[in-house]
Amino acid sequence: MVRRGVSELGAIGYAVAGFTFWVLADSSIKLVGQSGLPAYEMVAFLGLGMAVFLGAWMAVRGQLQRLRPHRVELQLARACLDMANNVCVVIALRHLTLTLFYILVFTAPMVIALLSAVVLGEGLAWRRAMAIGAGFGGVVLAVHPWSTQAGWDWTGVGACAVCVACFSTNMVWSRVLTRTEQPESLAFFSGLVTAAVGLGWMGVWGAAAVTPQLAVGLAAMGLFCALGTLCFYVAVKHTTAANVSQYHYTQLVTGTAVSYAVWRVLPDGYGMAGAALILASGVYIAMTTRETATALTEGV
Repeated sequence: MVRRGVSELGAIGYAVAGFTFWVLADSSIKLVGQSGLPAYEMVAFLGLGMAVFLGAWMAVRGQLQRLRPHRVELQLARACLDMANNVCVVIALRHLTLTLFYILVFTAPMVIALLSAVVLGEGLAWRRAMAIGAGFGGVVLAVHPWSTQAGWDWTGVGACAVCVACFSTNMVWSRVLTRTEQPESLAFFSGLVTAAVGLGWMGVWGAAAVTPQLAVGLAAMGLFCALGTLCFYVAVKHTTAANVSQYHYTQLVTGTAVSYAVWRVLPDGYGMAGAALILASGVYIAMTTRETATALTEGV
């Protein structure tokens, strides 16, 4: 799946594919979560599915050596961020609609752009900073906390906040780690750590019975999450973290489509207006990022 010499356009393709696979993974998580299966058991199967799929894929390709980490301690720390993100995704999707979940986590690209400027020195022009602010305003508008009909679920909101913190830090850090680590290794190690934590909780608190229908849903969770994670790491290896993060907004379209198709849920007027502002901000930032990258390339 991974090839040398991936162009920037190819990296963007991997980013869009990764975020789309994550929508399918999140949808599977929400469906399975409606069964009442314990969150820690879902986390265990999620990580196990990721690790098994990636291990089998690389074994078939004869490239198991690509799963070996070069810096175990750094991989472990980064995988813990991934694990915490996965746990909070499972929790958040039990309390929020799929569309509202994505609107809330769309603060992540803004945080990533800021972290990339500070940590990676990727720059943050004032126009991009204004666009980030506009995007955040879109999130506030979509959620409209001033309305008595907003229906806040603070457990879901809090879980989303942790998701944003873990995902943003992980994405910027991965931009550094992919200089020495293989994308497959990062994804595989995340699966192992997530599975280990989930299985540990199952050993302490017990496991619920899994029906054949739930088994299919759990397998889909692991498969889609593995594909999304792998595509994501390929993308950040071949373009900037800020550039990849802007395509996070595509989840608003795919997430809304899946939410309506499965649960017949659509965002209200505030949500639609906020989503439009978020998308406009994301498209502008993506275009300016691309222009900056082109200018830097031509100047070399």
